[in-house]
Amino acid sequence: MITLYTSATPNGHKVSIALEEMGLAYDLKAIDLMQGEQKTPEFLALNPNGRIPVIVDDGFPVFESGAILIYLAEKTGRFMPTDVKGRSQVLQWLMFQMGGVGPMMGQANVFFRYFPEKIQPAIDRYQKEGRRLFEVLESQLEKSEYLAGDYSIADMATWPWVRTHKWSGIEVDGLPNLQRWLDAIAARPAADKGVKVPYDLAERMKEEKAGKDFAKAARSIVVTGDEK
Repeated sequence: MITLYTSATPNGHKVSIALEEMGLAYDLKAIDLMQGEQKTPEFLALNPNGRIPVIVDDGFPVFESGAILIYLAEKTGRFMPTDVKGRSQVLQWLMFQMGGVGPMMGQANVFFRYFPEKIQPAIDRYQKEGRRLFEVLESQLEKSEYLAGDYSIADMATWPWVRTHKWSGIEVDGLPNLQRWLDAIAARPAADKGVKVPYDLAERMKEEKAGKDFAKAARSIVVTGDEK
C-alpha cells in the first residue's frame, strides 16, 4: 500500500491526480503546512527538505513531485512511453514544469498575493514570465492534443499549476489551445478527484473569510522565509 503525505497545493495535486489516474490504492496523510507538520522529525525522516508531497511505497520513501511521478509511471507502466524518444519527450515537458512553470508561478503568488509589500517590478517580472511560459505551452498544444502527444505525467504535473493562473494574476486570454487543454483535463474524473485531495480547496476559497485566512497564513510563511 502506498501512503501519500500531501496538502492542497499544486505540487501535492500532481501526485494525487497520478494516483487516481493510475488506479493505485493509497492511504492519505494530510499535512498541515500552516502548523509546520512538514518540519517534524517524523516527516523530515521521509523528506529531509521538509516539503510535500511524499509517498512511501512498501517502506520506500520518494520525495520531490517530479521524481514521484516518474516512479509511479515506471511502477505501473502507464502515462510515460517506454521507448527512448517518447520517454524523453514526456520528461522534457515534465522538466519544463518543474524548472519553469511551477517556480515562476510560485514567485508570482508570493509577490502578487502574499508578500506584505507590493513590489510592482517583481510582480510584473513573474507574471510576464508566467505568461511567456503559457505561450510556450500554447505553441506546443497547437501541434499536439497533450504536451507530449498522449496524456502523460507531464500533463499531470503542469495542469494543477496552470489551472490556478488567476491566483497568480496571469491571464490565459488569447491562448485557445491552452484553454482547450485545461478544460479537457478538468473533465477527466480522476483529475477532478485528485485535485480535491486532501480536501476541495476551491470550495473553501469561495468563502471570502476563508480566502483571506488562507492568504494571511501564506503571507506569514513567506515573511518567515519558510515557503512550501
